[in-house]
Amino acid sequence: MSLTKQNLAMARTLGVALVAALSLGGCATYTDEFATINSRLDQLDSKVQGAAQSAESANQSAQQANQRLDQIEGRVQQLEAAPRRVPRG
Repeated sequence: MSLTKQNLAMARTLGVALVAALSLGGCATYTDEFATINSRLDQLDSKVQGAAQSAESANQSAQQANQRLDQIEGRVQQLEAAPRRVPRG
């Protein structure tokens, strides 16, 4: 009986070692997937940075346009408030 208990203990030890080896081997395959995900994240980061720069440029253009509108608004109001001229002839 002692031999059977030894065989059972040895089988359990080998089973645990086999499961551990397969688990560690399975983790190694994720390295490629992580590299792919990191690459995609880098691409998205550069796209986001490009979009942020475009948005900043558009914001600056809008601010310049608003400044020009503010500059000519007084002149437009003057022209609208001026008395109407009678046409000749």
